[in-house]
Amino acid sequence: MAKTVVIDPVTRIEGHAKISVFLDDAGNVSNAQFHVVEYRGFEKFCEGRPYTEMAGITARICGICPVSHLICSAKTGDKILAVKIPETADKLRRLMNLGQLTQSHALSFFHLSSPDFLLGWDSDPAKRNVFGLIAADPDLARAGIRLRQFGQKVIEILGGRKIHAAWTVPGGVREPLSAEGRAWIVDRLPESFETIRKALDIFKGLINGPMKEEVEVFGEFPSLFMGLVSKDGLWEHYDGHLRFSDSSGNIVADNLSEDDYQTFLGEAVESWSYLKFPYYKPMGYPDGIYRVGPLARLNVCDRIGTPQADAELQNLRDYAGGVPTSSFLYHYARLVEILACLEHIQILMDDPDILSTRVRAHAGVNALEAVGVSEAPRGTLFHHYKVDDNGLIEKVNLIIATGQNNLAMNKTVTQIAKHYIHSEDIPEGFLNRVEAGIRCYDPCLSCSTHAAGQMPLHVQLVAADGGVIREVYR
Repeated sequence: MAKTVVIDPVTRIEGHAKISVFLDDAGNVSNAQFHVVEYRGFEKFCEGRPYTEMAGITARICGICPVSHLICSAKTGDKILAVKIPETADKLRRLMNLGQLTQSHALSFFHLSSPDFLLGWDSDPAKRNVFGLIAADPDLARAGIRLRQFGQKVIEILGGRKIHAAWTVPGGVREPLSAEGRAWIVDRLPESFETIRKALDIFKGLINGPMKEEVEVFGEFPSLFMGLVSKDGLWEHYDGHLRFSDSSGNIVADNLSEDDYQTFLGEAVESWSYLKFPYYKPMGYPDGIYRVGPLARLNVCDRIGTPQADAELQNLRDYAGGVPTSSFLYHYARLVEILACLEHIQILMDDPDILSTRVRAHAGVNALEAVGVSEAPRGTLFHHYKVDDNGLIEKVNLIIATGQNNLAMNKTVTQIAKHYIHSEDIPEGFLNRVEAGIRCYDPCLSCSTHAAGQMPLHVQLVAADGGVIREVYR
């Protein structure tokens, strides 16, 4: 008799979701689904607000990703003003986004995922968390906490607070960087470099040893990849143009503008999830599956443009034998991006213009519709606003990175479940591996559905006749 296993809630991710694993009559997995069960409709209640408030409002979508929304919203506001922001403002926005990428990637790797890597998939769930990591390896845990603190402090130095710092505004930023702030960043960079080098060494040891199987099983499939690149094809996180490439490294589409996103991105819906399913329109749904985020950014760029990160990018490509397509390597990509962020922060700290006080351009409403794009830690983020002559919002559309990975996340959990689950008797460690397939993408479900709530995990095992055989809650 066919059955269904339900994992509810999915743990160590941001938001609320569950996973259903469907078994056939022989007890093998026929399918798996990642259900996002939050909903709040953030776009709707932005209507009627001044576009100048949108950066501060949309930052409240999430406490993990506020900087991403601040920057993308401000870029959209720049287009409504039709201004070119001061050069220093551009650099300072980049600096804040580098801090955001650093702190978010450090949170994902050290706090949410490393307990699986370092304590074991089958270890006691009560200890398989950051507190268990602190007990097992206090020096590494402390280093991870301080690396995240470094990224958060960069944000605080610029915006006055670590979370919801309404500092980026249409036309630039509110305040310049202080000499004291610059000195603090410069002082802490060496320690941060040391920590990321150690983390890279640890992870490379894992994927060349005890976790080779995970690389082969956790979301190893061909897909498209999308991300921003510079005009020279370099890794980009703030500006540039959009590029799609495939799993062989071929460029599928290049020099795409966010203004035209509706011509190449579609959004499908399914009855069993509030999270939409974006896809690449020319290939249709669901064949147009694509991935965004750190692995995608490293796959679409020609190179990063800084020496240490470029060396690690080449190591990653050599390890994969070309284009890395395993979603388990998102963890590797995050570490490479942290290294890139630290190198780019160092470059900005050496820039004599970084302390300039000319950081904002002023204008009125000069466009009634605009689309902004930037790279959030989890991938490409779009803000699309329509305003009236007074600058009041008439319509908002937000396309979030986690949503763009939705097809890939579902394919990943199905692949993992089929590999590990072959009967109704499912060890807890196997269910944890299914969950960990989602953690590869570091999803932010509050962003993707604009929802409030906590993130528990519910896994459901469903029989062929639709009956629920077993449920696991956390």
